[in-house]
Amino acid sequence: MGPGPSDVSPRVLEAMGRQTIGHLDPAFQTLMDEIKDLLRYAFKTENKLTFPVSAPGSAGMETCFANLVEKGDKVIVCVNGVFGTRMFENVTRCGGEAIVVNDDWGTPVSLSKTEEALKNNPDAKILAFVAAETSTGVASDTKSLCALAHDHDCITIVDAVTSLGGSELDVDGWGIDAIYSGSQKCLSCPPGISPVSFNDRAIEKIKNRKDPVQSWFLDLNLVMGYWEGTGGRSYHHTAPVNAMYALHESLLILKEEGLENALQRHTDMSAKLRTGFNEMGIEYLVDPACALPQLNTIKIPDHITDEAAIRTRLLNEHNLEIGAGLGALAGKVWRVGLMGHSACQENVDKCLAAFKAVMN
Repeated sequence: MGPGPSDVSPRVLEAMGRQTIGHLDPAFQTLMDEIKDLLRYAFKTENKLTFPVSAPGSAGMETCFANLVEKGDKVIVCVNGVFGTRMFENVTRCGGEAIVVNDDWGTPVSLSKTEEALKNNPDAKILAFVAAETSTGVASDTKSLCALAHDHDCITIVDAVTSLGGSELDVDGWGIDAIYSGSQKCLSCPPGISPVSFNDRAIEKIKNRKDPVQSWFLDLNLVMGYWEGTGGRSYHHTAPVNAMYALHESLLILKEEGLENALQRHTDMSAKLRTGFNEMGIEYLVDPACALPQLNTIKIPDHITDEAAIRTRLLNEHNLEIGAGLGALAGKVWRVGLMGHSACQENVDKCLAAFKAVMN
């Protein structure tokens, strides 16, 4: 019950154990098409270029930036946690000029600050932000941020690693141009795959680049031929076949439950967890109005002098893994995940009982 990976469904583990076939096998190509359709359902999009990158969420992030950011491009990057800083790193490594909008960790991205940055930088081409900041457990107003970006003729790059399948996300309805996620959070799939989606606006920018994408493996101009090929796909790389089996199964589970039902389950379980922690006198970092249901960040009580010892006892005595604070929040908070298969009443009860026992 940490910030990911989450518990994996036995169905997904069983799917991983199927016989490996070739990545150009017609049967696997059928599976690829089904995965793309299921991802469109999860992302709520009709984007043709929606597929899983054959690497973890960090590679999905780099896929977006490496393809969309060219040397000299001015990119407004919103930073309110660890993963916003990684966006900044990607912009600078791609040769772009990063204009940073800083907000306190544990608070959403400020719409007013972002609008001011867009007005002050009319030549900016991209707005990048984290929809669900895993380091703090806060959700930003993705819909409004995308509207601001488009008002100023900017393409959006959105980090939805923790969002997908756990909190509201509407790629087409909100006008998200490029988005990336991960398999190991609310999809409850083993880590190693990064779902991404690009709309026509983003694809047009990629196709009209002046310089080639600096990464051969992540160059969408090449990858499109493998994931979008008609009448036979071109060979690009050897896809992780068994990992794709797992992703396919996890997406089937999500569709069987229904996206809205899954989101409500995360909300309900988070509310029960919050009630239990509050009864113990444990406070949350994030205001309930913008708190993520799938990532609950709680403040370490003042009387706890060795927070690592508490986490060790939870793990060794109760088989419960939670996450430590990152960056500026290290030693100040714990991060308790309720993601995908982990978001259930049994886990909430076990978690609260373990905390009561360990914290006396």
